Amino acid sequence: MKSRGYYVFNGAVSLEGKLEQVECWGETGDDVFFNQPFEALHHNMHVSYKRCCKWVLVLGLLLGTLFHFWGPSSNLEEDLRPRRGSAIQALLSGKIYHIMSDYSEIPYKVKENVARELAQNTCICLAGEETFHLPFSDLLFPRVWAHNLQHAFLETRPDPDNVKNHRAEEYHHFQKRSYSPVDMLIIAEANNPLQYPTQGLEVQPLKTVIIPGLGLRQEDRGNYMFETEGHQSFFTIKVGHRVVPKLYNSGQSEGYNITSLVTIATKTFLRYDKLKDLIDSIRQFYPTVTIVIADDNEHPQPVTGPHIEQYIMPFGKGWFAGRNLAVSQVSTKYVLWVDDDFIFTANTQLEKMVDILEKTTLDLVGGAVREVTGYTATYRHKISVEEGGEDGNCLHIRNGYHHVIKGYPNCVVADAVINFFMAQTDKIRQVGFDPRLSRSAHLEFFIDALGILHIGSCSDVIVNHASKIKLPWTKTEAQKTYEKFRYSSNSANNDLHNEVFYFKNRFKCMTSQ
Repeated sequence: MKSRGYYVFNGAVSLEGKLEQVECWGETGDDVFFNQPFEALHHNMHVSYKRCCKWVLVLGLLLGTLFHFWGPSSNLEEDLRPRRGSAIQALLSGKIYHIMSDYSEIPYKVKENVARELAQNTCICLAGEETFHLPFSDLLFPRVWAHNLQHAFLETRPDPDNVKNHRAEEYHHFQKRSYSPVDMLIIAEANNPLQYPTQGLEVQPLKTVIIPGLGLRQEDRGNYMFETEGHQSFFTIKVGHRVVPKLYNSGQSEGYNITSLVTIATKTFLRYDKLKDLIDSIRQFYPTVTIVIADDNEHPQPVTGPHIEQYIMPFGKGWFAGRNLAVSQVSTKYVLWVDDDFIFTANTQLEKMVDILEKTTLDLVGGAVREVTGYTATYRHKISVEEGGEDGNCLHIRNGYHHVIKGYPNCVVADAVINFFMAQTDKIRQVGFDPRLSRSAHLEFFIDALGILHIGSCSDVIVNHASKIKLPWTKTEAQKTYEKFRYSSNSANNDLHNEVFYFKNRFKCMTSQ
């Protein structure tokens, strides 16, 4: 009896428990048995049983093997290393270089004033020359100063060559991590009959899309290929998950509900009297807005009241670490940063800041700080980075702004603003604050934010600055201790700032006004 199909057995059992008659029906190859005697059928069943066991064993092994390869397993590996080079990239780079440099038949000359604006990849930092010297000339005509970060930092290292090599390795790794094929320049050559997307095509992992715009623009043919008459087309497909939106439910109301849109964040250290004045001034205009306080005092005092959250830090943890802590606890769409010695007035209208953030592409907008002398500061700066080759780039900081924002005559676009600003919570967390910068730091945050945050400054949103003028004999012990921490300048702090700029940000020098 050949076993290759299915069987159904019906049996009758006597009182003694012996099988007297068995009926077998079904597909058995060429033979079908009906009402066979038990002895003959028993032999056939025994042979069939052995064959079935063999097949079950083989099938089990096969299924186990398939499950091992197809099922979820921790042994499966996927190469997630960042890759920067490829054959296609090399080919495109060569073609682009040929296209951009092959103008031998066209005589041209680059104007000197244009050439000065072109990147040379050999940046240098030069201090401004003093043309004349008069009393207060530096205030009236501020000169550019320059600082050689490479020299200042490496001269204190016992093995400067090793530091340079380590920085170069870190930079190379950063380039591989941050590289994306969609960043590569692609030029569609003229008279190419192929139509295809050059950038912007996206597909989710393990999903399928129809390539939009793919076509051949030439005379009719019976057969079309993607490569024809020597023409080849390459384009980048971005593979990745779609960004999941993160929305804030601030309620429905006319105008801007500042309480549901904004959280005020600050850090305090040895200035509880100033902090109390700040809170009292906020409550005069915004009684229900949440205030988040980061506190790194050695002996913290409880700061209580409705809508106040106080978070205690290790003693003297520092300025930027406190910013990180405070911002991490914000649950509203926007966060307003204030120093603990600011005072709100009728001119501190947060609605104006929210309005420009809601209606423009800005991620952060600064205001203005009015001193007791009546002077109002906005602290607007332009920051640029110039390519400098293997030794690092050059950082240039200048006073001023880029342009006025249309529809907001008191607001401009800049790269760094004063220490009173409102920002999108998610975006400011994306940049973060370097916690090593504990006592004096401000521009460092905006340097880290280059290319990430779109920044503006509005001069018509003003907060007052409490007076810092104190006669020496009227200063309290807390004030003396605060000044010791705040204004102390030593070689360790200077070395840290040099390290941040030289190693972390890969600058070799900087200039500023």
